[in-house]
Amino acid sequence: MNNVTIEHLLSTEEHIDELSELLVLVVEDGASIGFLPPFQHTDAMNYWKNAINPEVLLYVAKINNQIVGSVQLHLCTKENGQHRAEIAKLMTLPHFRRSGIGRSLMNKAEERAKEEGRSLLVLDTREGDPSNHLYSSIGYMHAGKIPHYAKSANGELHSTVFYYKVL
Repeated sequence: MNNVTIEHLLSTEEHIDELSELLVLVVEDGASIGFLPPFQHTDAMNYWKNAINPEVLLYVAKINNQIVGSVQLHLCTKENGQHRAEIAKLMTLPHFRRSGIGRSLMNKAEERAKEEGRSLLVLDTREGDPSNHLYSSIGYMHAGKIPHYAKSANGELHSTVFYYKVL
């Protein structure tokens, strides 16, 4: 998608309403990113107010200056883990999915990880979600899965798949 720009946000303050709307919409659509529907705008705002810190880098995808997706890069600060980072909360507005936004966000996160001297990226996602295909298609290796890891809104327990990529 040619008109997508990826920006690194140093603060959520200016974009908190758009970020909150993104989070609410993807949670309500069933995304497994740590929250369950019904999910309120105020809950999303509370999350975003504390989402960024020196170890958590936030990237957003914009089309026509509107936020349509985001991803986080969590830099490990443990002494024995400063070579790795975690990809977290990759989100795309439901009506913009399958248009390359997630891939663009992942590319930017990987680029930044390399700049930060990180040589290993890890992530997890619910088994069966479309994101499994994305991660595999961009070189992430399946490391294993844990059954009954994440609960959905209806109470069903789902397996989570762990992936890694050596940069």
